[in-house]
Amino acid sequence: MAPALISEPSLLSISLPSPGPRRSISPPERKLRDHRKPSLLPVASPLFPPPCLCAARTLDVEPDGESPRRSLSCRQDGKEGGRDRRRVVRIAWEKLVRWSRSLRSKAKSDVLEGTKKVVVLGGGSFGTAMAAHVASRKAEMEVAMLLRDGDVCRAINETHFNCKYFPEHKLPENIVATTSAEDALLGADYCFHAVPVQFSSSFLRGISQHVDLNLPFISLSKGLELNTLRTMSQIIPHALGNPRQPFIVLSGPSFAVELMRKMPTAMVVASKDKKLASAAQQLLASPNLRISSSSDITGVEIAGALKNVLAIAAGIVEGMNLGNNCMAALVAQGCSEIRWLATKMGAKPTTLTGLSGSGDIMLTCFVNLSRNRTVGLRLGSGEKLDDILSTMNQVAEGVSTAGAVVALAQKYNVKMPVLTAVARIIDNELTPKKAVLELMSLPQVEEV
Repeated sequence: MAPALISEPSLLSISLPSPGPRRSISPPERKLRDHRKPSLLPVASPLFPPPCLCAARTLDVEPDGESPRRSLSCRQDGKEGGRDRRRVVRIAWEKLVRWSRSLRSKAKSDVLEGTKKVVVLGGGSFGTAMAAHVASRKAEMEVAMLLRDGDVCRAINETHFNCKYFPEHKLPENIVATTSAEDALLGADYCFHAVPVQFSSSFLRGISQHVDLNLPFISLSKGLELNTLRTMSQIIPHALGNPRQPFIVLSGPSFAVELMRKMPTAMVVASKDKKLASAAQQLLASPNLRISSSSDITGVEIAGALKNVLAIAAGIVEGMNLGNNCMAALVAQGCSEIRWLATKMGAKPTTLTGLSGSGDIMLTCFVNLSRNRTVGLRLGSGEKLDDILSTMNQVAEGVSTAGAVVALAQKYNVKMPVLTAVARIIDNELTPKKAVLELMSLPQVEEV
């Protein structure tokens, strides 16, 4: 007879030992026994296969291993963090606004109230824009513009338009144009000088007898006198024969047409006299024109003069289609050259990174409205300088300033490759293409 097959015992066929007589369990022993109770989940054995982990994950576990509660907590923390950041930004802005209102409430306004008459020397685009800005500050104030062109003078007085520079912008009615220096300067509280640098000495000598010794001059002109290498802070007192003539220089990134349109603009006034700089601030500051102050006349003037030459270089790069890399490298090199010379002359490095430095450089080098950049662009495209200048109705100061810059650099023993190359191109002694090759072949040196 074949032996009986032994099969895997089933749960039902297992005989369990019968429980013994019940005995009472003390609380400490019950606690110990409860602690040693096996887990409710079955243990892997031949009788109990392991639980399905896939099923468990579908019920309890996030794909990235985080529990739903933890993920929700992170999302809540993110929202809380976002609210905290917004609150910090809001508080910072509110503090800034309160600080601004506090300073504005303390600012004196007696300068504007006490100013009865302002004179503007020159009727070019920037002189006209500044006259319009000042006239709009106070309707009762007379703004006299001293012009050479009788036709433009009559047009301003009769139609309130500068037909030559701003035929589409009506001027305030408290602007009066004249060709008489005596009439323009009589009783003036402030004088804005907007005559091109190269003509300033002869012009000022011609009107010096009508200029009050204490009349503050606010210079809008940028550049260096070609033969003497003087800036406007030196030209004005010398030409008027008064070394103590009160002087302020106004500079910064500002196109005349945008001033006329009352677009937001920021500029800087510089004077050795802090009270005079503060007075100019009060006279000029408005909702659309922000005026900072400085005592660094040298830095403001040198940056304003040299940026015109650098703008010609930027225009040449654009005209030759040399690309954005070349443009950035050229302007960066030019900024360094301006800094080298200006600091040798006593300027503060911080001035050169401010409105009259980096701000004016960026505007003049990169925007098509710049006259100097336009000259460079046409030079880079192959046009002759004489042909370019004959078609322009405004002065590009960088053309005449370039040679003076090189002479000034030699005086202070400063090497200025980019600005020297511009002077050589203007003198027709170097082609733009040759200049680029020479500049790219300069020795590889440490950046300073």
